[in-house]
Amino acid sequence: MKHSAWATAALAVSATLVIAACGSSHSSASSGTSTSASASASSTGSAATTAKFHGCVVLDTGGVNDRSFNAAAWAGMQAAAAANSSIKVTYLQSTTPADYTPNITTFIGQKCGIIVTAGFNLAAATEAAAKANPSQKFAIVDCSYASGCLTGTKVSNIDQLVFNTVQDGFLGGYLAAGMTKTGKVATFGGADYPTVTIYMDGFWDGVQYYNQKHGTHVQVLGWNEQTQKGSFTGDFTNQTKGQTLTQTFISEGADIIFPVAGNVGLGAAKAVQDADAAAGSQKVNMMWVDLDGCVSASQYCKYFITSVEKGIVPAVKTAVVGTAAGTLTGNTYIGTLTNGGAVLAPFHLWAGKVPASLQSELAQIKAGIISGTIQTPTKSPV
Repeated sequence: MKHSAWATAALAVSATLVIAACGSSHSSASSGTSTSASASASSTGSAATTAKFHGCVVLDTGGVNDRSFNAAAWAGMQAAAAANSSIKVTYLQSTTPADYTPNITTFIGQKCGIIVTAGFNLAAATEAAAKANPSQKFAIVDCSYASGCLTGTKVSNIDQLVFNTVQDGFLGGYLAAGMTKTGKVATFGGADYPTVTIYMDGFWDGVQYYNQKHGTHVQVLGWNEQTQKGSFTGDFTNQTKGQTLTQTFISEGADIIFPVAGNVGLGAAKAVQDADAAAGSQKVNMMWVDLDGCVSASQYCKYFITSVEKGIVPAVKTAVVGTAAGTLTGNTYIGTLTNGGAVLAPFHLWAGKVPASLQSELAQIKAGIISGTIQTPTKSPV
């Protein structure tokens, strides 16, 4: 199996995160051709032949190279195999939601040491299988009992891989407040889910913190952390809705947009692109969510100041390596700024545009959040 660009980059990233330490949870549209739901692929190299532990991942629809949750989850599996030569990793791809349960059942039959499921769409199938097979270890990406994604009586054989994205959302809001020229920024969600509003809470509070520190009055359109009221498109797929809502924010003066809406964000990016084309210069920009936008939506990279990410790769790697070693304790992994599970992506084309003083402030704020001296409240449970 050839490594995708995601896998290659993610292996390096996961190693870096050990040192440096969307949002919907749904899968994005496939950027390639899906294979049969029953087809699998093993990691390459000696791990495939000497493995004693079998790590398995059931992917959502959209394909293994979807540049989204599937690709990141598979990259995390490969990172685990790279870290421990006794681990073999395999995926099964889901062509439709009807494949979730059969794919999980196939892996149970293969005696997988852990079965990872890639996102909250697989919650019901994962819960049912975990309850019916209490000795089988599972992990699910971006889904928990606390957030209401897992809804039944709690079982101990599901590791919940979740992300405290209020932390990097806070950094994103602070950055946006420091970069706006109009004094207005905007955020919106795909749906009113905790995994969405936790980002928006952080973004809103980050802007307020910037205002407090700098005596400014940057406004946030689309969300209010205190009232928990804001703008949602109603789904994570309708790009036209994202484009229309973003056009409204731009007409109201916002020059930095932060969509927390999966593929709907592509519509927001198109609106930003159109606004800049009409202006004859790059006056409106944005931030991406969940994954590095310059990888997952590279055609719009020039507009992405940064991306507010979930560290899916290190989360999955931690679950697989820990289970293989028998050292994984508890059944909740919470991604944070500390462990690389909640991060701002590199600035990429914006590296020379974000002032050094602002980058320094962001580093100080990150340290403050990690130490607890800067609080990042949210009404959305992790």
